[in-house]
Amino acid sequence: MTRVLIAGLGNMGLSHALAHHNHPDAEIVGLVNRSGRVTHADLTGYPVFTDFEKALETARPDLVVVATYSDSHADYAIAAMRAGAHVFVEKPLATTLEDAQSVVAVARETDRKLVIGYILRHHPSWIRLVEEARALGGPYVFRMNLNQQSSGAEWETHKSLMQTTAPIVDCGVHYVDVWCQISDARPVKVNGMGLRLSDEIAPDMYNYGQFQVYFDDGSVGWYEAGWGPMMSEAAFFVKDVVSPAGAVSIVEDDKDDSSDVDGHTKVGALLVHRPDGDRRIDLPGEPGHQELCDAEQDYMLRAISENIDLTRHMQDAIKSLAICLAADESVRTGQPVTLEELTP
Repeated sequence: MTRVLIAGLGNMGLSHALAHHNHPDAEIVGLVNRSGRVTHADLTGYPVFTDFEKALETARPDLVVVATYSDSHADYAIAAMRAGAHVFVEKPLATTLEDAQSVVAVARETDRKLVIGYILRHHPSWIRLVEEARALGGPYVFRMNLNQQSSGAEWETHKSLMQTTAPIVDCGVHYVDVWCQISDARPVKVNGMGLRLSDEIAPDMYNYGQFQVYFDDGSVGWYEAGWGPMMSEAAFFVKDVVSPAGAVSIVEDDKDDSSDVDGHTKVGALLVHRPDGDRRIDLPGEPGHQELCDAEQDYMLRAISENIDLTRHMQDAIKSLAICLAADESVRTGQPVTLEELTP
């Protein structure tokens, strides 16, 4: 039985806690929440801490799930591994590339398993998209976005996230990670642009951004993300991979609500186009958000018990974060950013 401590009980943390609550091989030994309160009926019987270090010392977990705000991810992950625990950390792994590389270095030094919360890696339809795209062969054109028209509580959540992380980083790492699974190429240059479309966010933050990436095999990609009540819901969900041999695209006829969390991962069907004809792959019965979180945490537990090699997983996490942070730097400086060889 794996002893699990969950830090952060927001949207993702709560789902991860419920995943472990219902997993036969997991035992929750503590929940960390700044308010010290737990309102979900299934979780009210567990010990609750307001201090992460105290929770580590008292609960003595085998596994720590870090689902706090992005600026604490690296510190919490490193502290947990130094205390002897394996770590699942929500994306982004850190808010700087140096901190992300430090987390990976500590995972190697301590021989602890480190899994980053790229939920699409556990979605069967997105796994199929990666397989179909790799079968086409590169070089690739990656065309992806996720613009979210948010209001009320959803806009409040987005504003809280933007205290530390821009949308093109927070959301972008998910989809750039898909690129990293499809192509083994090295990113070499990133161009970014962005705009602050609301006076409700910090003066140095922007809620719309777009970037372009150049890879050393000739592949190129663009990603776009925007949050807020002003965002358009026209063409808010584009997921397209093109190569000399054809293209693979997500096709979904009923995507009309950009704030629907389940809709952000839902595929419905893939369209594989080749010059000699098209092939539609229907993908019924897709998992919902909680089922995907269950799958993530099951993988984390298996990574520990089966000693799964996570080398490529960590390399891809560094690569996708490096691209998105370079995009953020480009937005802020107005200059393209050249990426050096990454050494995760």
